[in-house]
Amino acid sequence: MCIVTGAGRGIGREHSLLLAAQGAKVVVNDLGGSMDGTGHEEGPAQQVVNEIVAAGGQAVANTDDISSWDGAERIVAQAVDTFGRLDVLINNAGILRDRMLATMTESDWDAVIKVHLKGTAGPSHFAAAYWREQVKAGETVDGRIINTSSPSGIYGNVGQTNYGAAKAGIAAMTIIAAMELGRYGVTVNAIAPAALTRMTESLGLFGEGEEAKEKMGPQWIAPIVCWLASTESAEITGRVFDVTGSALSISEGWHRGHTVEPVQDPTKLGPLVKELAGRARPNADMFGYDIKTG
Repeated sequence: MCIVTGAGRGIGREHSLLLAAQGAKVVVNDLGGSMDGTGHEEGPAQQVVNEIVAAGGQAVANTDDISSWDGAERIVAQAVDTFGRLDVLINNAGILRDRMLATMTESDWDAVIKVHLKGTAGPSHFAAAYWREQVKAGETVDGRIINTSSPSGIYGNVGQTNYGAAKAGIAAMTIIAAMELGRYGVTVNAIAPAALTRMTESLGLFGEGEEAKEKMGPQWIAPIVCWLASTESAEITGRVFDVTGSALSISEGWHRGHTVEPVQDPTKLGPLVKELAGRARPNADMFGYDIKTG
């Protein structure tokens, strides 16, 4: 039994359809807002439910705002009340309000952080509490949380300090939650997808033409999520998967680089810092590869 947030369109829709096709019961959550997070429409979530039911699957719609603690609690309760249990939580909901840092407004920052970061924390909190209580009651749990980070968060992208900060936070949350929830039989992983959706079509990152559109379609993201949701993935936790229609990999996070002995005199730090910078691996570009220097 799965919850998928932000499942009315794009990547979340593909998650829901594939999970249902594999036999999962799905709570399809979508507030039905615009790309910037404004507005509310019940249609998108129900349309996906209708597709699933028409294909012989089982699903129910949910239009709660998962960026509120109350909404997050309700969606977990609905899953348990409707289907008797919760096995998988897929945190996918998100919005965009791209701005350069110098022109970003407080509301641009707050809205993106709330939907992405708090909207991942809330459902995860209530799902974790549910599984913890099951274990305390003597039940065996085989739970999954699958979060959605982004190349903007783990590699960086101009004009997305709010979005990237939220997605970097989600990657860190994934690693820490995996450490905490393993004792309860719950794995926590994340994906950092790149796909052509209404959120990315204006960025011009994926080329033009039908072949490029097909290769970067959101349908390429769902298979790894479906696998991570399965019992086969029980040994994989705390990982962030970089996934597109062209490649699947595990992103390797921060590691301590070359080290020197520290000094207390800041006037003597220059040569040491330059040595460290010269020996450090370059930051990655938007696609996860070393930025070429010189």
